[in-house]
Amino acid sequence: MSKTTLEFGVNLNNREPLIAVDYDLGQLLELSETVEELGFDSVWVGDSLFSKPRYEPVTLLSAISQRTKRVRLGTACMVTSTRNPLYLALEWATLDQISGGRTILGAGKGNPEQGVRREFEALGLPFGKRGAVWEEGLKVLRELWTKGSVTFHGTYYDYDDVSFYSGTEMAPLMPKQSPPPIWVVSNPRLVGDAPSDEMRRRMETACRRIVQYGDGWMTCCRAQHPEELTQQLGYLGEAAQRYEVSLDRFEVSYQVTMNIGDSEAEARKAFGDYISKYYPELSQAMDLSNWGPVGTPEQIADWLREFASRGVNHFICRFGAIDQLGQVERFASEVLPAFTAERVR
Repeated sequence: MSKTTLEFGVNLNNREPLIAVDYDLGQLLELSETVEELGFDSVWVGDSLFSKPRYEPVTLLSAISQRTKRVRLGTACMVTSTRNPLYLALEWATLDQISGGRTILGAGKGNPEQGVRREFEALGLPFGKRGAVWEEGLKVLRELWTKGSVTFHGTYYDYDDVSFYSGTEMAPLMPKQSPPPIWVVSNPRLVGDAPSDEMRRRMETACRRIVQYGDGWMTCCRAQHPEELTQQLGYLGEAAQRYEVSLDRFEVSYQVTMNIGDSEAEARKAFGDYISKYYPELSQAMDLSNWGPVGTPEQIADWLREFASRGVNHFICRFGAIDQLGQVERFASEVLPAFTAERVR
């Protein structure tokens, strides 16, 4: 985790065209161009089957790849445990090729909300074993993307010398990057709904998965507790030593949901109204103050500085507001300049 430059991306909220009357898919695609023009480093979209419907991420990123030239393209995040790893490997390799090698796969196993449980049930997948399904799937992806073929015998997937190659092609179909980076999405906690020993065990399991399967870590949703990030990174470093993994080029990313206003009260009201529509189940179950900062540009910048000082080097900015363009433009003009010295493009 030696990277010292600071980068900023934008989550394009691919659910918003389905919940906002005056915002459509064409405007979302135009926003991706604006994000690049304004100097951001990456563009992200989310994933859900039917619990929180939105436009499908791989297809959407393919379109965005043709509207942009420089920004990296990623999922924040994709529930890879619900996708067949062979099809996902092929789809993502194609996306990586047509984007010129700009992709980042933000991969998560699925959160515990009821809607996600229903998705697993509908797909015939074991929700209670989603972590194991997720691990096996990532092993298959990485082997296909690095070796061009996969032989794997697991509990959920079983392959003998499978590749995207029939013998008539010049070589197996591969991504442009070898492999595309995977940022493991995980929100491990040391304080929660179980005894401390169990919470520590969960933390150690999460950190093992992050270092064994990831080129980066993506987390979120504890915006009021920066001290936890320091603790988490400590456990992550211990896991890296234990499994003899180098974190020298490891990225630490934080997806932060924010609202910029002329006052904190104005921003908080707009944020609450938006999130209650975007995440109807989660917004009632979680403390929204932990999703990210709300307030003036100066307050937003102060929050970012705190988490950057703790070790975050890539912020994925998601704006909790109907006016996505206005928020992006305001962040670019009133927040980004405060970090010019720490950034490279």
